[in-house]
Amino acid sequence: MLFKRKNHYDEFPTKYTVSEAVKNGGITTKISMLIMGAGNFAHKQILKGLMFFVMEVFFIVFMALSGFHNLAMLPSLGDQEQTEIWNEAKGIYEYVESDNSLVLLLYGIATLFIIVWFVLMWCASLKSAYKTECLSNEGKHINSFLDDIKDLFHINLHKTLLTLPVGGVLLFNILPLVFMISMAFTSYSKEGDHLLLFDLVGFKNFGKVLSLSNNIGKTFWSVLGWTLIWAVFATATNYILGMLLAIIINRKGTRGKAFWRFCFILSIAVPMFVSLLIMRTMLQPSGAINTLLINMGIIDKALPFFTDATWARVTVIVINIWVGVPYTMMQVTGILQNIPAELYEAARVDGANAVVTFFKITLPYMLFVTTPYLITTFTSNINNFNVIYLLSGGDPTPVGSTAGKTDLLVTWLYKLTIDQQYYNVGAVIGILTFVVLAIVSLVTYRNTGSYKNEEGFQ
Repeated sequence: MLFKRKNHYDEFPTKYTVSEAVKNGGITTKISMLIMGAGNFAHKQILKGLMFFVMEVFFIVFMALSGFHNLAMLPSLGDQEQTEIWNEAKGIYEYVESDNSLVLLLYGIATLFIIVWFVLMWCASLKSAYKTECLSNEGKHINSFLDDIKDLFHINLHKTLLTLPVGGVLLFNILPLVFMISMAFTSYSKEGDHLLLFDLVGFKNFGKVLSLSNNIGKTFWSVLGWTLIWAVFATATNYILGMLLAIIINRKGTRGKAFWRFCFILSIAVPMFVSLLIMRTMLQPSGAINTLLINMGIIDKALPFFTDATWARVTVIVINIWVGVPYTMMQVTGILQNIPAELYEAARVDGANAVVTFFKITLPYMLFVTTPYLITTFTSNINNFNVIYLLSGGDPTPVGSTAGKTDLLVTWLYKLTIDQQYYNVGAVIGILTFVVLAIVSLVTYRNTGSYKNEEGFQ
């Protein structure tokens, strides 16, 4: 019976919107447009009206003390440089602190978020005032503050549960994300000594990155090309080899299936960064592999695993196969066991061999089921920071270049920001990486059977 309780407001189908409130609202609603909570006060919703009123006071005080200043400084991001002034009275030089553009940018964006929050609260206050006014004119029940509290744990439970997570996402995800994106439109970098005081430059950084007339632009297109090649090969090799490995282990003639699965799962149990660092050490010119091959007389000099561009790229792809195939094998094992046995029996009756069965039954079924997984894996490989940075470090890196031959967009972005302090260019690279991922993922998924035929595999 508890779940059949109805909110008093829900008994009436009238729509209480901001437009209706502005158009048809009475005097108490009109006053609420200026004094938030006035409509609630007029109809004895004291605590609710007080909450809206306190929000308005807080906003006005904030804007008066710092909000308007933050907005005024946002277009220029400050222009006061550090200056030296002689103090006659003290007989010393005093320094006037310069503006900090980074702080001004953060405060300006945060102020915009607070303004948006206040607008939403103003709309909620206006709708609440209009609702109470309509219900009062109709002689119907108006919820008390206690009724509203009870509804927050019953009818409006979703609001109670989502308030804290949504607030956390806005504060710790959306705000920092908007802040980082905004850096793409500034001159924030060590170039020109703009680490403390910088300006808004519009889309200038995007033109710099996308142009082929400068080193940054040439590097971007080169790194983007290698990133896409890497993502395709890393995804395809892991998927195909992992699937073949799973098929071999799952076939009826294979003995000790549990043992073979254990051997490959064991490699997953070892932290990836440990495995990659060990392989990096072993593949050095004086590492174990080169030393062993030289001592056996197979080679005369050390193989250039990380000093030659082609060798380095092939090496990271091969090592990624060793790291990633066990994950794919475990992913597809359960799917292989769920393929209807009747399909294979019908294929054998028709005289189909193992190769035909694989390409006509196993592979289409696997692609139908695992296409979302493939897209996710492709996206992860584009952002595969660990394998590249821990294994090759982006090497080999030409002298004077900001990126190495094995650097992906994500590792190049790390070097641009952390090592080289090109924060504005790094922000542009982050935005363009997101655009590439979004386009590839959406176009690919919308053209697959998993999207077009959700009813099932045929």
